[in-house]
Amino acid sequence: MQETGSSRRRPWYERFDYRSAIDIVIGLAIFVGAWQLVFDLKFYPYFLLPSPLMVLEELVHLTQTGSLQLAIYTTGYRLVGGLGISIVLGMAGGITMVKFRRLGRAASSFALGLQSFPSIAWVPFAILFIGLSDWGILFVVVMSTVFSVMLWTYSAIRNIPPIYVKAAKNMGSRRFSLLTHVMLPAAMPSFVIGLRQSWSFAWHALIGAEVLMTTAAIGLGGILALGSDYARMDEIMAAMVVIFVIGLLVDRIMFSKLEQHVRTRRGLS
Repeated sequence: MQETGSSRRRPWYERFDYRSAIDIVIGLAIFVGAWQLVFDLKFYPYFLLPSPLMVLEELVHLTQTGSLQLAIYTTGYRLVGGLGISIVLGMAGGITMVKFRRLGRAASSFALGLQSFPSIAWVPFAILFIGLSDWGILFVVVMSTVFSVMLWTYSAIRNIPPIYVKAAKNMGSRRFSLLTHVMLPAAMPSFVIGLRQSWSFAWHALIGAEVLMTTAAIGLGGILALGSDYARMDEIMAAMVVIFVIGLLVDRIMFSKLEQHVRTRRGLS
């Protein structure tokens, strides 16, 4: 049987959002142009504000020495590990808060207070309690993210329309099947939005922890710290560019697409 146009999957070049890509390119071009203009006007000496070309040359140098690849890999596995632990613990805590309402009311206020706690404030505690190691950095990432995951899990499940749960119970769904087949799927759009927010919390906390805990191992934050120690502004700005590009790509390619996919599956867009 021949496939219809609606059921046939479109090729990637038809699904690619060219308008958003063009808007990003235009914005970056304007930013780089303004940067070059300020450099040419010599408002600041070149060692305080290098040109885009000087930063690009430093990026090439870091790539040739292998420092950039090592830093990206190190920061990447810390991010995946810390965010993964936060999602598992946070969702388990959020589901427990929904199950036990009295606990949920008490823990939500407690979690909200800890969520507003600055992530950088966990660094001295991690250094003294755990030490200058990957585990210390992971601790900072988890503590800066897990309460956000817990709160959006709790809120997403509680905001499910009650008619869904009542209808499922009338059809015989109970406990675990009610959670896995009704409540979690119904809360999925809110889950994705919360996951996108938690990823940004984890990213900010990770870079900050790496800047202050450089002896643990070099990451992108470590390159920032070393550039500051040796007054290498081109190295600092090169690391900043990489951090910006990674953040942009992860958000636009992974989380933005995931959110759009879930919203489309749920008939919300």
